[in-house]
Amino acid sequence: KDSPQPPKRRRYDAAFRAEALRLAGESRSTQAAARALNINAKLLYKWQKEALTPVAAARGADLDPATAAELRQLRALSRRQAQELAILKKAIAIFSATDNL
Repeated sequence: KDSPQPPKRRRYDAAFRAEALRLAGESRSTQAAARALNINAKLLYKWQKEALTPVAAARGADLDPATAAELRQLRALSRRQAQELAILKKAIAIFSATDNL
């Protein structure tokens, strides 16, 4: 009945995570940075992995609806511009080939 409660998990805000990742990048090892911050090295490795994968990083970030909508619009614009660039490169190749004939 009076069993001891396990300690609650500590939550780290985005600023702390960013600082931890910066420190880990500048440190000689991730484990040394984790010891300096007094956190588990596995947690720091997890944050590093999440930082490398944009989808996971976007999911973890608390984006407000306006920012999320802007992000979707910018990604769509980026895809459209990449398609236009590919078309223009093909056109240049075609016209360059006809000029040599």
